[in-house]
Amino acid sequence: MTTAAVVLAAGKGTRFHSDLPKVLHRVAGRSLLRWVLEALRPLNLPRVVVVVGHGAEAVRADAEAAGIDGLVPVVQAEQRGTGHAVRVAADAGLLDDVDDVLVVPGDAPLVTADLLAELLDRSGDAAATLLTASLVDPSGYGRVVRGADGTVACVVEDRDATAAQRAITEVNTSVYRFARAPLVRELQRLTSDNAQGEQYLTDVVAPLAAAGLDALLAPAELVAGVNDRAELAAAGAVLRGRVLTALMRAGVTVVDPAATYVDADVTVAADAVLLPGTHLEGATAVGRAATVGPDTRLVDTTVADGATVTYSLAVGAFVGPGATVGPFTYLRPGARLERGAKAGAFVEIKQSTVGENSKVPHLSYVGDTTIGRDANIGAATVTVNYDGYRKHKTVIGDGARVGSDTMLVAPVTVGARAYTGAGSVITKDVPDGALAVERGEQRVVEGYADRRRQRHDRGE
Repeated sequence: MTTAAVVLAAGKGTRFHSDLPKVLHRVAGRSLLRWVLEALRPLNLPRVVVVVGHGAEAVRADAEAAGIDGLVPVVQAEQRGTGHAVRVAADAGLLDDVDDVLVVPGDAPLVTADLLAELLDRSGDAAATLLTASLVDPSGYGRVVRGADGTVACVVEDRDATAAQRAITEVNTSVYRFARAPLVRELQRLTSDNAQGEQYLTDVVAPLAAAGLDALLAPAELVAGVNDRAELAAAGAVLRGRVLTALMRAGVTVVDPAATYVDADVTVAADAVLLPGTHLEGATAVGRAATVGPDTRLVDTTVADGATVTYSLAVGAFVGPGATVGPFTYLRPGARLERGAKAGAFVEIKQSTVGENSKVPHLSYVGDTTIGRDANIGAATVTVNYDGYRKHKTVIGDGARVGSDTMLVAPVTVGARAYTGAGSVITKDVPDGALAVERGEQRVVEGYADRRRQRHDRGE
């Protein structure tokens, strides 16, 4: 038996009050659509059809970026309901060569691969198998109506339900497994004679009852859809909880899971420690025995084994083994700290390499710079890298000592083991082992304070 999936991702999501298509809203590091596609990936289906409509090009791009074999976007030019969306896929011939069709909404990020596999495994010879859930408050969901013998008779949408049907707590989750032939037949018979004037996919359920219907009752926390930003936040809490639980069971210490935020595609090695207020986003990777936090945000950043980052922000940076960052440090894209390097308090680094065991301890800006090994950059040092038109490079050699409050006006090189005097403005290269001092001669004016006070008292 071969199965194709149809992912319904054409809707706008009016309750989001957003120009962004609903399925592209992000939670825990992925779009809603991407969460659904990742749940489908382990099933290794020969074809995954993603029905796009509102914001079609953006949704198509997001779907294709998942890199799932057999993924095919198809456009629903007019959004005329869920039944019409599946019919678009069928009319395009994308279901012709399969036996079964798995339909999944693109706004159900909590669904898991295990649950979808269970749905497919139990389907047997039934014409359709519905994934259902029992909700305390079923408002807004289609109700699953069962016959006297307990079998599924039909699904009634909330807007079309009678008072008695609205009292039913078992709801349709919009996840189905259909036998292809009867599904395609009934899709051709759909009408829009209902409260919303749409072709409901649920309307194919009742005609298939004679051929046999089944239902799998799923835990509500695995099938909840996302229809507004409040539900998006609730789904995010569940997804982050799953991510953190998996990390902790793999040997990561998460001191306070309620105050720790880790995206789905982040990797964290065993014996790492995540302190409260940690945010790990994008393609961030944290090495073994590293410590991150408290109150630290890392985006697309690598923190190697044994490194420490505290009270800091890093975007597109690399923190080498045993290196230390923070507190209150900003590593911008291209910042690279080699083994044992230090970027201390109130330091900003971008497009620069800080060599092995070199230190930028505090209150400094390092931009477009290469720092060698075992160098020390004094407090309040600034690499003056921009002339108003172009960026220029600074090179600081192995073992160099840059005095506090030095301005290094690029392009400039400070040689190996060279020194600069505190308060200097360095505009010319400093040879290896040399000392460069650039200051005005200090002038001392004796009695200045008393004379100034006297002039003030005379009103001058």
